[in-house]
Amino acid sequence: MNITIKDVDEPVFRKFKAESVRKRMKLGNALTNAMMTWLEKEQGKKKVKKHFLDLKPFDWGEGTERSSVEVDEILYAK
Repeated sequence: MNITIKDVDEPVFRKFKAESVRKRMKLGNALTNAMMTWLEKEQGKKKVKKHFLDLKPFDWGEGTERSSVEVDEILYAK
């Protein structure tokens, strides 16, 4: 299929074309591979569902050891 693509960043295109020549690939094949890689990456982002149980604890720093207790006292008037 023959296509025309507008608004391509020239320096990026030159690097892309040079890399395809270096790897002895036709420009169309290199572009197809790049598009497939991008699509796989984007589809992978959508499939990743984060779960609450995947969260890991972290240190809030010195002086915050009682933060949870203080929040409970404020919220629940304990």
